[in-house]
Amino acid sequence: MTTTFAPAPAPAPARRLSPVTGLRNSLTLTWRSVLKIKTNAEDLFGLSLTPIMYLLLFTYVFGGAISGNTHTYLQFELPGILVLTVVFATLGTGFMLNQDITTGVFDRFRSLPIARWAPLAGAVLGDMVRYVISVAVTLGFGMILGFRIGTSPISAAAGCLLLLLFALAMCWFSALIGLLVKTPQSVQLFGFLAMFPLVFGSNLLVPLTTMPGWLQAFVKVNPITYLTEAERALLAGGPAAGPAAGPVVKSLLWALGIFLVFAPLAVAAYRRRT
Repeated sequence: MTTTFAPAPAPAPARRLSPVTGLRNSLTLTWRSVLKIKTNAEDLFGLSLTPIMYLLLFTYVFGGAISGNTHTYLQFELPGILVLTVVFATLGTGFMLNQDITTGVFDRFRSLPIARWAPLAGAVLGDMVRYVISVAVTLGFGMILGFRIGTSPISAAAGCLLLLLFALAMCWFSALIGLLVKTPQSVQLFGFLAMFPLVFGSNLLVPLTTMPGWLQAFVKVNPITYLTEAERALLAGGPAAGPAAGPVVKSLLWALGIFLVFAPLAVAAYRRRT
C-alpha cells in the first residue's frame, strides 16, 4: 500500500502596496523623524546655536574689513549665512540615516508591512523641519542684529522656499553618503570634505571681485554662488525678477539636477544596503 502526500501549497505572493499606502507610510515615518528632533535636545540646541554663532563671528570679525561697517556687511552676508547654515544642516540627513541602519532600526522596518522606500523618504522629509528651524533662527537673530528685508513679503517668502527646495535636493546627496559609508562619523568627514569647497569657494561671505581670476572662474559656475545671489536678490533687493532672474532660475535648475542625479543613486544604495 502506497501513501501519497498532497503537495505543499505555494506561498502566497507578497502583497504589492499602492502608491497611496506608500505615501501614508512615508508620512508616518516623517513624523517619527520630527519627534526625534523634539526629543533630542542636543540636536535642537545645535540647530539654534550654530546660525547665531555664524552671524556673530562673521559680522563682527569681517564686517569692518570687508564693508567698512557691520550693518552694511550684515545686509550682504545674512543671505549667505542662510545658505551656509541650511546646506551644512543637510548633513544631518545622512548622519541619522546611517545611525538608523547601523543600529538595526531599518532591519525592524523591513519586517513591517510598509513600502520598502518609506523609511528613506520619511528620513528625508522629516529633516525639512530642521531646515525650517535653521532659516527661522538665522532670520530672527539677524533682524535682532539689524538686518532688514528690502523686498516684499512675497519675495522674502519665495527666497525661503527656494532655499528649502535646494536643501531638499542636497539632502539626497547627504543620504547617499550616509548609505555608502560605514559609520555616522564618516558621514560628517566625507560630507564636509565635499561641501567645504562648494560653500566657501563662492561669494557667500565676500564679493566676487576681491578674488583672484583663477578662483573667480570656479566661483562663477558654483551652484552655491547662484543660490546666494538669488537669496540676496529676494531678501535684500536685486535683479530677481523679469529678464534678470538668472540666479533664481539657475538655482532651481541646479536643485533639479542634483535631485535627478543623487535621488536615484541614494535609492539604489538603500536597496543594496537594506
